Amino acid sequence: ASEGKDGTSAAENTPPQVPQGKMGERSSVFYSAGQFFFEYLVVVSLRKMPDGHYEPKITYQFPKRENLLKGQKEEEERLLQAIPLFCFPDGHNCVPITEFTSETFSFVLTNVDGSRKIGYCRRLLPSGRGVRLPEVFCIISCLGCFGLFSKILDEVEKRRQISMAVIYPFMQGLRESPFPAPGKTVTIKSFIPESGTELIELTRPVDAHLEHVEFQALLQRLSPHLILHIFASAMLERRLIFLAEELSVLSQCIHAVAALLYPFTWAHTYIPVVPECLLDTVCCPTPFMVGIQMRHLERVLEQPMEEALIVDLCEGKIIRAVGDEEEILPRKLQNEMLISLNKHNNNNNMHTLEQVNTLVSEAFVHFFVRLVGHYASHIKWGRSGSGSFQERAFCKAIASKSCRRFVKKFVKTNMFSLFIEEAEKSRIPQEGNG
Repeated sequence: ASEGKDGTSAAENTPPQVPQGKMGERSSVFYSAGQFFFEYLVVVSLRKMPDGHYEPKITYQFPKRENLLKGQKEEEERLLQAIPLFCFPDGHNCVPITEFTSETFSFVLTNVDGSRKIGYCRRLLPSGRGVRLPEVFCIISCLGCFGLFSKILDEVEKRRQISMAVIYPFMQGLRESPFPAPGKTVTIKSFIPESGTELIELTRPVDAHLEHVEFQALLQRLSPHLILHIFASAMLERRLIFLAEELSVLSQCIHAVAALLYPFTWAHTYIPVVPECLLDTVCCPTPFMVGIQMRHLERVLEQPMEEALIVDLCEGKIIRAVGDEEEILPRKLQNEMLISLNKHNNNNNMHTLEQVNTLVSEAFVHFFVRLVGHYASHIKWGRSGSGSFQERAFCKAIASKSCRRFVKKFVKTNMFSLFIEEAEKSRIPQEGNG
């Protein structure tokens, strides 16, 4: 991911790596139940600087951390320095306002050891009269579950309109509750003045790999045809730039694109909202998937960047393309996916968000099953239980010439290599077989 000035890198949460088995098989557990819901709640506010512009600063942190070892303290300081930048990537453009519709977005900070922390953000305007500055409530967690944390942020916002003091007992109750397993519910008791004690139920979806995704956001803004062009470019690990003004739109759509790759994982730079000071990320020669606010379009187009696919999420069109996007995917499989996406698109008023997520995900998983689902039969297992992938035989086993041509490119990507590396480790030697 793209490194910031503090040595901490930034990205959005990507679909978790699935334990290998049968292609398309879903894991029932990605996180152990009983973990803390979150590490921190921070409030990021804007402070006016001497030159007149506003800079984001953490004005509250819960809980305060004490008795940290030196290494832990340094890591925590790096984390806390990075958070404001991603809560207000557009901080320099913020001004006091009288009305604002709150928005939800997320980011991930990847530490030097590769561990990831997700920031779930709610930007809102505090209650009051006259012009005032928005603030961001950011929950830092190691757990990927956007729907669940969005509901928690609803509760935080509701309490913020009463008093800051009402938020912290709720967050303390949440911190003392175990994170539920997929499909399970945890109930939090919370007291609100004049309303009494409330019971808040937080339920995790059964399908853990879809709990950080909203495909509807993508289908509403882009045609199935364009979605497939983007998907094909992502499969070949190209450079992808998405443009929109709202942080929530960038966050939702970019995460949805990355989730289309399941059970594979985007392994490169991944920043749903690039802060202004990191706009030169688009000059990076390596693959990236980034979101940029529309106000920076001219500056981005002026950068000396290599070939990239630039997608306008506001107008639902491609601004710049490599030129071969139509030809990347095997024609027959591409047509089948178009039919499937069009069907979901035409019927999406009849489906819940969860149903749309499942239907879209299944269409793309089915594509991978058809294309590379035979990978397991081309892993040669040694007596010690370690596996060795037979790439040549794997490609040769594909009957369709167009599919074989595409797969020969796909097997050279990082995402396929990482997937196969995990698969080669996944077999447990049987007792008595050495």
